[in-house]
Amino acid sequence: MESEATTLLRRISDGDRDAANDLLPLVYADLRERASLYFRNQPADHTLQPTALVHEAYLKLIDSRDAKWHDRTHFCAVAATAMRQILIDHARRRKLAHDARNSPMTKLNDTSEDWTLDLLDLDEALSSLAALDERHARIVELRFFGSLSIEQTAEVLGVSDSTIEKEWRKVRAWLIQQLKRETAD
Repeated sequence: MESEATTLLRRISDGDRDAANDLLPLVYADLRERASLYFRNQPADHTLQPTALVHEAYLKLIDSRDAKWHDRTHFCAVAATAMRQILIDHARRRKLAHDARNSPMTKLNDTSEDWTLDLLDLDEALSSLAALDERHARIVELRFFGSLSIEQTAEVLGVSDSTIEKEWRKVRAWLIQQLKRETAD
């Protein structure tokens, strides 16, 4: 299945629009599972649903004229970024429409603390982090929004698993500190 998806992604990169129809069944379950993870701690009245998120992200990726897909892992990593952008845009629209600071809430992965954060605060913190260290911001994006494992993140970034483990611990601590500071303000 992996090589078939990779072949289809390369065909799409080469301009074969029909390959997109064949690709969706191969990646849909994975993308839907990732999207579901984003919504497990969302309020019940959240207006965007996992299926809609997957479809919107998929269309955004497939319609990209200059995308060059290397393989399924690369596609899923970029899908994580697309889902993040869609969620952030949705949160911004919702915030503007309802003027409610804390409506889009979610839990930060891998933390034993029981606290929630605003997706807009997370996006601001990631932008600040990217200004300091682009790779650290990408690690958070891949791990949090992409639900990639340490190994998958290392593969996407072309570094060792141990490097990602070390940097993930460090950047997660920084991120939690930043987000708590935002919440206190």
